[in-house]
Amino acid sequence: MKKTVLITGSNRGIGLEFVRQYAMNDWCVIACCRNPMSADALNRLAAQHPDQINIYPLDVANHSHIEQLAQTLSGNAIDLLINNAGIYPPESGDAFGMTDYEAWAHTFAVNTMAPLKMAEAFLQPIADSNLKTIITITSKMGSIADNRGGGSYIYRSSKAAVNIVMKSLSIDLNPKQITVVLLHPGWVRTDMGGPNGLISTEQSVTGMRHVIDNLKFEDSGKFYAFDGQIVPW
Repeated sequence: MKKTVLITGSNRGIGLEFVRQYAMNDWCVIACCRNPMSADALNRLAAQHPDQINIYPLDVANHSHIEQLAQTLSGNAIDLLINNAGIYPPESGDAFGMTDYEAWAHTFAVNTMAPLKMAEAFLQPIADSNLKTIITITSKMGSIADNRGGGSYIYRSSKAAVNIVMKSLSIDLNPKQITVVLLHPGWVRTDMGGPNGLISTEQSVTGMRHVIDNLKFEDSGKFYAFDGQIVPW
């Protein structure tokens, strides 16, 4: 039986590469993004893999959208949930003395609250699957121990917050034998990471998939980099 993965933010960058690689490996891919009609690269990919990829509209900041999608997909086991959707606020509003507090609230809605809401909404399909795994794409910028540069208050805090949220979730879902893990994708050349990133989306996702493939239930609650190294909290 084919394994199923649900990926948020799948229209570009890391999310799109996750879709491509899992489709190439004959997984059933539930690819979610805010505006499928304008997701040209994702639609082209789905046309190449019509038996593997199904695209659904999803704004992860809208909890009713998440609940509606969960209802639409009810009855389908989901082996792997990848909370990939994320935003990086404008730098002009993410510096001391110039904080854009509305942007901060929206960043928390997408980067911190949405992954937990996804886990709540899709708990039963995940629990009914074989792999029972939840992955949240975070960032080393959310590591308190690693913060040597300061600034980026909004983005850093949203990722530090989702780290502790997923750590708590790993404990709460322990009785259901669901594995919850955080992944740092590296500095990737994407629209978010910029052109100076150290690695490509293919390198990042290949590394993260290797980590995912080798996870054990005992790894639940850990924070890994794409190369398998533990990231300090």
